[in-house]
Amino acid sequence: MKYLLLIHSNPITWGHPSFLHTEEGKKLPKKARDALAAQLDKLLDELHTSGELINAVPLDPPSKTRVVRVREGVRATTDGPYSEAKEQLAGVFLIDVASPERAEEVAATIPEAEFVAVEVRPVSVFD
Repeated sequence: MKYLLLIHSNPITWGHPSFLHTEEGKKLPKKARDALAAQLDKLLDELHTSGELINAVPLDPPSKTRVVRVREGVRATTDGPYSEAKEQLAGVFLIDVASPERAEEVAATIPEAEFVAVEVRPVSVFD
């Protein structure tokens, strides 16, 4: 069963460069960020070794986001993410696991699950 794990995050957690020079950009201490990075590396290694990881993709910061809408045949493009929340879609994992429970287990080990959320969504197959 294939699942897309949508990783929601707050850029402050990892000290994303787009926030470093603002009051909002008070990031986690280096030791804490290093521990989270090690946790993520371990998870990626385990999923790769087990054959469950299809792909893992981090996303650029919201400042590079473009939103496209088409209304009555006219395209409108705006800057920034779709929502104005501090949280953002930070990346995705595409996994192939044996059960929904395993997908949830994997999602729970992604560092952002401690701070914001990881959405677990089954991947549909077009007939």
